[in-house]
Parts: sequence; C-alpha cells; structure tokens
Amino acid sequence: MTLSIPLVSVLMPVYNCAKLAGPTVKSIFRQTLNEFELVVVDDGSTDGTPETVELAAGGDNRLRLVKAEHKGLIPALNLGLDHCRGEFIARMDGDDICHPERLRLQVEFMQANPDVSVCSSSVRSFPNHAIRDGFKLYEKWLNSLATHEDISRDIFVESPVAHPSVMLRTTELKGLGGYQEHGWP
Repeated sequence: MTLSIPLVSVLMPVYNCAKLAGPTVKSIFRQTLNEFELVVVDDGSTDGTPETVELAAGGDNRLRLVKAEHKGLIPALNLGLDHCRGEFIARMDGDDICHPERLRLQVEFMQANPDVSVCSSSVRSFPNHAIRDGFKLYEKWLNSLATHEDISRDIFVESPVAHPSVMLRTTELKGLGGYQEHGWP
C-alpha cells in the first residue's frame, strides 16, 4: 500500500529498545485505520533496534525509518516531526502497544471536534506483576482525567495526558515550534 499523503503520522522515537520494539511496531501495523505512516527515529541505538523495527514492519512501505546520532528524546521527536506528513500525529514509544482501534477512534474524534487540538486515551501498564504501587497510582490518576476540565485542573501536577497515547494536529504542533525542553512535561 502506497500513501502519497497519509492521514496520520505515527511518530515513534526509539533508543536501544530492540527487545521491545517488535511488538510495538506490529501493534501499529494491526491498526484498523490504514491511512498512516510510521515515522521511527532511531536515536543512535547500539543494540539492533533499527533492524528489529524493519523486521517487525515486514517490508511494509508505510515505515519511514530515520537514523540519527544519539541526542535524546526532544531532538529525536523534532527530527521525526520534520518527516511527518500526516494531518494528525499519533505518538508512540518503542516499548508500548496500542489498541487496534486507537488510530481510527482518535481520528474520528478529532474530525468530529475541529476545535480540539489534542486527544489522548486511557492507558494500562504491563506486565502487571512488574508494576509498582506508585506507578499504579499514577496510572489511576492519568486515567481519571477524562474531561477538558479535569485536564485543565491538573495540568501543573504532571503531564495530564500519557504522551504515547496522544493524537494531535500536525499544523498546530509545528506552529508552536515543535517539541521543546523546559525541564517539565
């Protein structure tokens, strides 16, 4: 499948996550919405992450692998942003799995609500046996923020959205100057 201009650019920076990136990439290619590109920025991995990503993509030409020198998350996100062509950006991390309906549901929401700049979803950490009590409380807090009012109220507590669950409008993110480092989410 060749897409000249995809509807969604899935932006995924990776660094030394060869053991986990395969299932992540496969979860993206199992999406029910097919009008996407996967922009993976390899931030100078030394463990075979790029090869894992390519193998998991199985030759799908929607994969756009960008290899870079290791500079960290914010520079990797901005480099990836430069390669994103979709109307929407969906964020993923190299160790996450997304629900097969994620992109479709988020695009439908964003298209039905043109005044909304960012949407996210609830999250579930895994494997359950490895999740400590503090992170379980954090996950519960994140998932309790379901309305604009909830998010606005807690915006300075911590990031009120799980970044790897976010979908946003590409033009708005680029218009704000992309990702920026300020020492807090």
